[in-house]
Amino acid sequence: MEDIKESVKEVDFGEIIKKIKKHKRYYLYTLPIALVLSSLFIICIPRYYKCDVMLAPESQSPSLGGLGSVSSLASAFGMNLSSKIMSSSDAISPELYPDLLESTDFVVSLFTVNVKSIDGKIDTNYYTYLHDKQKFAWWDLIIGKIKNLFKDKEAPFDAKKGANPFRLTKEQKAITKKINSIIDCDVDKKTDVITITVEDQDPQICATMADTVKVKLQKFITDYRTNKARNDLEYTQKLYDDIKSKYEKGRRQYGVFSDANYDVNLPSYKAKLEDLENDLQLQFNSLSAVSLQLQAAKAKVQEQTPVFTTIQSASIPVKPDGPKRMIFVIVVVFITFICTTLYVYRKDS
Repeated sequence: MEDIKESVKEVDFGEIIKKIKKHKRYYLYTLPIALVLSSLFIICIPRYYKCDVMLAPESQSPSLGGLGSVSSLASAFGMNLSSKIMSSSDAISPELYPDLLESTDFVVSLFTVNVKSIDGKIDTNYYTYLHDKQKFAWWDLIIGKIKNLFKDKEAPFDAKKGANPFRLTKEQKAITKKINSIIDCDVDKKTDVITITVEDQDPQICATMADTVKVKLQKFITDYRTNKARNDLEYTQKLYDDIKSKYEKGRRQYGVFSDANYDVNLPSYKAKLEDLENDLQLQFNSLSAVSLQLQAAKAKVQEQTPVFTTIQSASIPVKPDGPKRMIFVIVVVFITFICTTLYVYRKDS
């Protein structure tokens, strides 16, 4: 133990302070230079804002019954047992929402979204905004211009036609990757709460896109879960309209025949009238039965429609999320101070 204690050298802060004072001219050069250079560097990087939207989807899982306590125990270890059971009946569970937001079809649908900056100077579609209206550091601009010299010219984006997800151009592919990098989706495994985060250089556009992504995600999930029910409703509605049309036509024929033969007591008339009454009754019974099916189909669509509770709605951010200019400058100056101190200490040693 004594050998170990002897091998450990205590730091003499008094000696370090003396050496700092002795070589203070080094600090008078390095610290101001670090301050100026770090300030010039961080000012060139455009500021960005972030907007978060939080949703709680309605659980579509079947009743767990006796597994309730097991589900609670599993949630304590970061597992959602109900979502595992739900995945057997629902192909798109909340855990797949992040992958859905990164899909090409979903990202391309954002190209034509109209965005407007908070100062009103920018009013265009999202694709044009990301392609032409972004701010960059001066070194990125130089690199971009050099790359453009070797790029093949492509036709400009047409917002009316949109983009074909099956065949994207190089520029469209680049914008798709950029959108994937600035839009993030996270799902809490315990609660299934969905958090959508959008990053942008303009606060209003940031909030607009966060709300748009939320709405499009809700619409996609709603369309997916109600697809079969809506198809059944459409078929039942068509069947109901067809039977109703035939019933009304039969009723008109019955009325016309009855009015035309009001005073006739012939057996042939009575037989014909009875046939019309029977057909009309059959059509009415069919119409009543299909009407019940139609009401049930409408109820089924409503039942299958998922409910999303908005925990946190989109709001225009007031302060930029980054870069943290003051912290960056302080860290650079501090590191410069440490490096200069190490140099001075070793120089005298």
